[in-house]
Amino acid sequence: MAGAGRACALVTGGAGFIGSHLVERLVARGDEVIIIDDLSTGRRENLANVRSIDSVRMLEGRVSRRLTDLKHVRIDRIFHLAAAVGVRLVIERPIDTIETNVLETSAILRFAARRRTPILIASTSEVYGKSLRTPFREDDDVVYGPTIYQRWSYACSKAIDEYLALAYAREQGLPVVIARFFNTVGPRQVGEYGMVLPRFVAAALDNRPLEVHGDGAQTRCFCDVRDVVRLLTDLPECRALHGRVVNLGHDEPISIHALARLVVETLGSRSELRSVPYGEAFGQGFDDLRDRRPDLTRLRTATGFVPEYPLVQTIRDVASHLIMQREDSIL
Repeated sequence: MAGAGRACALVTGGAGFIGSHLVERLVARGDEVIIIDDLSTGRRENLANVRSIDSVRMLEGRVSRRLTDLKHVRIDRIFHLAAAVGVRLVIERPIDTIETNVLETSAILRFAARRRTPILIASTSEVYGKSLRTPFREDDDVVYGPTIYQRWSYACSKAIDEYLALAYAREQGLPVVIARFFNTVGPRQVGEYGMVLPRFVAAALDNRPLEVHGDGAQTRCFCDVRDVVRLLTDLPECRALHGRVVNLGHDEPISIHALARLVVETLGSRSELRSVPYGEAFGQGFDDLRDRRPDLTRLRTATGFVPEYPLVQTIRDVASHLIMQREDSIL
């Protein structure tokens, strides 16, 4: 597929929220892109801006099944974003979560290792578990809850992905970078899998109550997806990060209660805030992390990364995208 002089990137999960933005970024800089996505959480409409472009090829299905189609295709870098994501999805479909995250990552790592292709493995801040130390550093110890609570299966499955990727780096010299994402937000993200910002924005647009889980004092750091993919495009070939884990996101915390207020104020909504106990929202035994803030020293040292999009702008853009989707569904 790749034309002379043009780089070819493979993006798994390329029809997803982050993946589709990454695909657009890669196309804009002149890359040819191959997408693998089973559309379990990804959406075809996310690729509307690139679907008709000749340099983009879409392969629908599981990563492990579609890699055989690429035996004789030159690929210069791989971005493995395909995963089961979202707290609600993890709790409702734990088998699929664990098998998707571990088995599909194993398949793509074997594929990359045979070719020695630079690869980025998307991980998550959930890997830090219930650690009380903040900000989180990549080399910190991690603590998880008991296995009877499915909530921690996602963190454990992604931790295994990291162990496996680092093993390939040490044993076979695979140029791999592991990016731990911290609450990436922006247009195209959906709230049905438990993502807090699109859920708040959708409620605010309808003047419905914004449901704040727990007491709302828990803090998170939100980074716009357009800032994230601006950085992602070059990470697989960043030699300073090969064989290493790196936190990826913003490091300015905001409480969930304050986020809800900010959404209401930014959108001029008449919505009220409603506190919902974790047990009511996710079932008994749900365990959440109180504070989640990354130490970005490693990222900034390697890349000089500085986010450009303020949270207020992201909220407005998420709202605009939701409004546009609603108008399109009516037509």
